[in-house]
Amino acid sequence: MAGPLRYRLTLGRLCPGLGVVPQTRALAAVVPGVTQVDNKSDFLQKRPHRQHPGIRKLPHVRLPQALSNGAQLLLREIAEPNMENQVQALTNYLWSRHLPVEPEELQRRAVHLEKKFLENPDLFQTEEKLREAVLHALRKTTYHWQELSYSEGLSLVYMAARLDGGFAAVSRAFHEIQAQNQAFQPQTLMDFGSGTGSVTWAAHSVWGQTLREYMCVDRSTAMLVLAEKLLKGGSESGEPYIPGVFFRQFLPVSPKVQFDIVVSAFSLSELPSKADRNEVVQTLWRKTHHFLVLVENGTKAGHSLLMDARDLVLNGNEKSPLDPRPGFVFAPCPHELPCPQLTTSKPLACSISQAYHPIPFSWNKKPKEEKFSLVILARGSPEEANRWPRITQPVLKRPRHVHCHLCCPDGHMQHAVITARRHGRDLYRCARVSSWGDLLPVFTPSAFPPSPAQDPSES
Repeated sequence: MAGPLRYRLTLGRLCPGLGVVPQTRALAAVVPGVTQVDNKSDFLQKRPHRQHPGIRKLPHVRLPQALSNGAQLLLREIAEPNMENQVQALTNYLWSRHLPVEPEELQRRAVHLEKKFLENPDLFQTEEKLREAVLHALRKTTYHWQELSYSEGLSLVYMAARLDGGFAAVSRAFHEIQAQNQAFQPQTLMDFGSGTGSVTWAAHSVWGQTLREYMCVDRSTAMLVLAEKLLKGGSESGEPYIPGVFFRQFLPVSPKVQFDIVVSAFSLSELPSKADRNEVVQTLWRKTHHFLVLVENGTKAGHSLLMDARDLVLNGNEKSPLDPRPGFVFAPCPHELPCPQLTTSKPLACSISQAYHPIPFSWNKKPKEEKFSLVILARGSPEEANRWPRITQPVLKRPRHVHCHLCCPDGHMQHAVITARRHGRDLYRCARVSSWGDLLPVFTPSAFPPSPAQDPSES
């Protein structure tokens, strides 16, 4: 059993804006052997516990019918007999991909190998032989990153492999924004590395009533053509299902152009170096008026890449004269401190899982789970963000207690064991119905004034 929660657990209710409004009374004083519970609080506002305000996981996500029909039509037209194997091969390749090795790291490895080989000088009598041995060892031990060039055929394979999963991941990301800030009604969106256009479809599903401009940027002409076909139901003619979508191969040059929401989904990992990624992230941030949404595979490489981008924005000294507002982490982190998952002796990937119904191809019959890493950055003040702990692993439900692994506002990980007797019936039931990636609606003591439920011994 883990020790008691370091935090006093206090339930709150969401306000229409970005933050939360704490209740006036604590639900439980977390002191061993002491139970002080007030179950009359209206934080649920007569909603059932399974709909508590920290729930973020969506039900099984399904593609819009027009998008699903268009994708199926395009694959039927090519009638590729080996498509299933190609889809599986590309899926495995994308998931197992690492980041390219940086030149500085390559140089460090070469120096290390050279020193190691020189311990036996008799084996390498000439400098040329030593150089060849070092290069040979580097080739055997270094990951060979290759840029993917999307032809028409590979674009269709990518569509069959990633359209539905990518749509599910981005839909979950947009739900994070919508759940915390229902007043946010974007009018413009930019999608960097737009690919098949899943971001456009997901954004339209959430904010279709207000979005009037979708800027899709992708350097692959084949991908842009495919995304436009999908907008028209799988054909080259006809009216697009979503109006106001524009395609281009390069980012807008004008520094005055900003978008309410900027997205990069599974695209930063396609850049050849850290310097290229930093340049793109800085450009995307300058283009951001409200939210910058970054999504990558839920692997160590994907998570590490996103944390680099997060730190670059938070620590950046560059201030745009057009928009000097600072940035803060809107989700999923409840803090701006270093990621505790990366500071452990064995770094772990911080990821989220979202269930979805795949496109009903012959090999796609059962519901699937999309595992991805996410960071949403926003302009403004961190006080506007929701600072509830985030559940970072599947919740373990046991008789009369629940295990929750939490990323907490103080920048630490915590294994919390929640019981009804110690923490109150409401919090226990909320924890029991929560899922991986949800927020647990609790506050730290400093987040609210002393309450009647406080244990006298702490005064």
